[in-house]
Amino acid sequence: MSSMEDKWRISLFTALAPAAWGSSYFVTAHFLPPDRPLFAAAVRALPVGLVLLGFTRTLPSGSWWWKSLVLGTLNIGVFFPLIFIAAYHLPGGLAATLTATSPIAVMLVAWALIAERPALLSLAGAVVGMAGVGMLVLQDGIHVDPIGVAASLGAVGISSLGYVLVKRWHPPVGMLTFAAWQLIAGGLMLVPVAAVVEGAPPALDARAVGGFLYICVFGTGLAYVAWFTGLRRMPAGAVALIGLVNPVVGTLLGIGFAGEAFGATQLLGMALVLGGVLSGQPAVQELVRRRARRHPPTVLAADQPTRTLTERDLVPVSVSMTRNSLIPGREV
Repeated sequence: MSSMEDKWRISLFTALAPAAWGSSYFVTAHFLPPDRPLFAAAVRALPVGLVLLGFTRTLPSGSWWWKSLVLGTLNIGVFFPLIFIAAYHLPGGLAATLTATSPIAVMLVAWALIAERPALLSLAGAVVGMAGVGMLVLQDGIHVDPIGVAASLGAVGISSLGYVLVKRWHPPVGMLTFAAWQLIAGGLMLVPVAAVVEGAPPALDARAVGGFLYICVFGTGLAYVAWFTGLRRMPAGAVALIGLVNPVVGTLLGIGFAGEAFGATQLLGMALVLGGVLSGQPAVQELVRRRARRHPPTVLAADQPTRTLTERDLVPVSVSMTRNSLIPGREV
């Protein structure tokens, strides 16, 4: 398999994560018990982490005990509640638009912590993608709650730091094991918080159990393995841009199953999001570099810098004139 094909394969596998997260919004709204976000977050994290650890049977060693605790706290334990707080205090469109600033935040944190300089195409893709998300989900008459805005931007900052630390620390195990460590650490943090804030777990009917099974298997287990695989193999900014697939999938599900409106503005927004995602992928950037090497820009004569003649330049001319003058019949 060529390098280009391998890059596309990793990008597509990583995209499973935001696609699963986008579908999880629909499942949460229509299948899970209402007003129990912390309980839902704890169920997403701890049981899935324990199941994954049962498959791998590998515990952290050395410094990875505290590193797993830090990463689990950032990527799961704190991130989940902040996202739910933002969802409760902001309209979904505004929350999604604020979350779409994540690619830029990840690129800046990666530049500061691991000297991963963002590519120009990635930065442009982040701006275009964020604009596309706004066109896709924002509606007129939105209400801006400062608590929701703070929670949403806090989630972006916390997750950006956690994602970049994943790349800086280079986990020494496979992604199943690595995801299990973080989910367990985050879940252990969420369980007591959910018990104190929300009380006893709610009663679950068959519909809710099915919803939780979907979110646990696809929205958490598969999603985080795919996401951390992308973080290990690709630049952090490219992975963060793939995260913009999330609102696209959520919008498509809302159109298909909830009868939400979809017009020219949303279509343009979706095109911008997907274009921004593609522009930041390593395979696309490598293709652009190859084409640039094959077709370098042509320098016109008018654009070439002028140079003043020197004595060295005039010597061959004078010698040539002298030789020509010595040949009979030859005029200079």
